[in-house]
Amino acid sequence: QLQLVESGGGVVQSGGSLRLSCAPIDFNLESHPIGWFRQAPGKAREEVSCITTDGSRTYYRDSVKGRFTISRDNDKNLAYLEMSSLKPEDTATYYCATSTYGQYDCTYLRYGMDYYGKGALVTVSS
Repeated sequence: QLQLVESGGGVVQSGGSLRLSCAPIDFNLESHPIGWFRQAPGKAREEVSCITTDGSRTYYRDSVKGRFTISRDNDKNLAYLEMSSLKPEDTATYYCATSTYGQYDCTYLRYGMDYYGKGALVTVSS
């Protein structure tokens, strides 16, 4: 069982920025891909972004392309989701996730990953 903890959520005005962090509990992130998902109230979970284990490839859903940036810092054993130009429709609980499959292909992100954190709430006010 791999556990993850998200931080950095909060309330921000439309057009603002936030950075979410994802920290592993008692394991090393550098051997795992990282994904970010979100779920708005009353809506299904949706995939947001992904970075491969070696950091060479990333994926973004169309609605966040150019506004969100996923990254990983293996020295700090952390992953991040930088969000800018935030819109009210970005309001959701954001979940960090990972897979036990080191060769995970981010193009399959819509099918989910193996382990998820408890989430961080992001609220964008208009």
